[in-house]
Amino acid sequence: MRRLLGLGDNTTDLYLSQGMLYPGGNALNVAALTARLQRPASYLGCVGLDTGGHHLLASLRTEGVDITHCLQLPGSTSWSKIEHDGQDRKFVGFDHGVQAQWVLSGDVPSYIADHQIVHSSLYSELGDRLPAIRASAHLLSFDFSSDFKPHDLEQIAPSLDVAFCSDSQADDHNVAALAAMVQNFGCPLVVVTRGERGAVALSDGQLFTQPSLPAHVVDTLGAGDAFIAGFLNAWLDQADIGQALQAAARLAAQNCAEYGAFGRGVPLPAALVQSSSETRSS
Repeated sequence: MRRLLGLGDNTTDLYLSQGMLYPGGNALNVAALTARLQRPASYLGCVGLDTGGHHLLASLRTEGVDITHCLQLPGSTSWSKIEHDGQDRKFVGFDHGVQAQWVLSGDVPSYIADHQIVHSSLYSELGDRLPAIRASAHLLSFDFSSDFKPHDLEQIAPSLDVAFCSDSQADDHNVAALAAMVQNFGCPLVVVTRGERGAVALSDGQLFTQPSLPAHVVDTLGAGDAFIAGFLNAWLDQADIGQALQAAARLAAQNCAEYGAFGRGVPLPAALVQSSSETRSS
């Protein structure tokens, strides 16, 4: 049985200031970073028959991630355009491409079941496919990021074994209240990341806290996904919640030292360079 299946969102992160393209997307990144932890990992998602799609699949293949069930479809791969001002980043455009053109039939349910845990996200556009995924997954992890609405938590949390949320602005009381709300909706283990302010986890009514760790910060994009990969793999290794949080914080700090979520950058294709120039001037 393989360790982790990243199922869902992918994107090409277009670093306009550098003129570089990096593979990305929460579910894809968690799979790639799991493979870097020397754990067997897989990714299942939809990419286009374009330069971005070819690069995403090639990057995953190089990392040792199983991509046998990925779909490469006519159309464009999801992309996000990103401007940088020093270490700060700003998303200035995006397109979902073909990533939501799901086909979860044939041997896909048995493929899902051949993993210890499945990780997906709010950005994966699973819609009414989530119950079928839940039926096949031994354990199901989900990242709500910071873009969730209360009804997202209420609808999805009951199907989950592990839930991740992000809120870097809330005070300690409100962060604890958020974790308790998600747990009350039916998810037994809830982790809330807080950027530079660390993270908290709630399990069996016990609240754990973890400060962020010192980091050589080159690029923070992907640090949250590294945190998730570090936490899930330590937790699956039977580490207690406190140890899993420490492993997550270490991997997130290490991840900040590299451009992109896990590197693998290539120069932007000419067509995207032109499109990027239009974005800057608009």
